[in-house]
Amino acid sequence: MKILPFLFVLLLVAFHGAAGRSLARPGRPYMECGYRGTFCHRGKCPRGNDYLGSCRFGYNCCRW
Repeated sequence: MKILPFLFVLLLVAFHGAAGRSLARPGRPYMECGYRGTFCHRGKCPRGNDYLGSCRFGYNCCRW
């Protein structure tokens, strides 16, 4: 019987940590692009431009 309050507290702590998380798809791993000489381009970045990351699905963030 002494272990029952401990288990209850353990469950509360576990659910409290998960309260802010959503079961839905996590946020986009894409970066913001379109500022300070950057632009989104479908496919590979054009020749002479540097690849920075992904803007959205199928688009890459490139630097002039």
